[in-house]
Amino acid sequence: MAGLTIGVLTLQGGFDKHMQTLEKLGVNPVKVREAGELNAIDGLIIPGGESTTIIRLLRNFGIYDRLREKILQGLPVFGTCAGMILLSRGIDSHPEQETLGLMDYRVSRNDYGRQIDSFDAKLIIKGLGDDPVPAVFIRAPRITEIGSTAEVLSEYEDSPVLVRQGHMLAASFHPELTEDIRVHKLFLSMIEG
Repeated sequence: MAGLTIGVLTLQGGFDKHMQTLEKLGVNPVKVREAGELNAIDGLIIPGGESTTIIRLLRNFGIYDRLREKILQGLPVFGTCAGMILLSRGIDSHPEQETLGLMDYRVSRNDYGRQIDSFDAKLIIKGLGDDPVPAVFIRAPRITEIGSTAEVLSEYEDSPVLVRQGHMLAASFHPELTEDIRVHKLFLSMIEG
């Protein structure tokens, strides 16, 4: 993993904890705010935050089209919470809201409840053994429909909460808010092949 440069989209949202987790894993985390910065990274994390704000800023900063193109060309990407929403092909609860439309699932925003309803859970994640992974859910999106090209890696109460589709990974929860680094390590392993 040493030598990898991983971008974290820093237009809005909780990017600091992702950067700290990446440092623990010995990779080089860099902030991404401009389209040109996408050329110098081996993978990208889209953090949690306000999905409507992030998509607006992607448009305002002129990143949207280049980001979508780079991911379609194979740039590995990991979206958490709002990042999962942005990677989806649509939002049932807000069908007017634009997404990147890259992964084969639909979501409903804040479907696990409001901020006050935030909770921790222990998840069994495919490929990470029998030791449960702690997960923090904050105004989390719920996958409402999933297509055959997306692989479910973990579920919570019978709903997918971690899915992979080729070089793309998306989580309803915030792995960066725990001390457990295995989900980020999983993403890095996808980059290394």
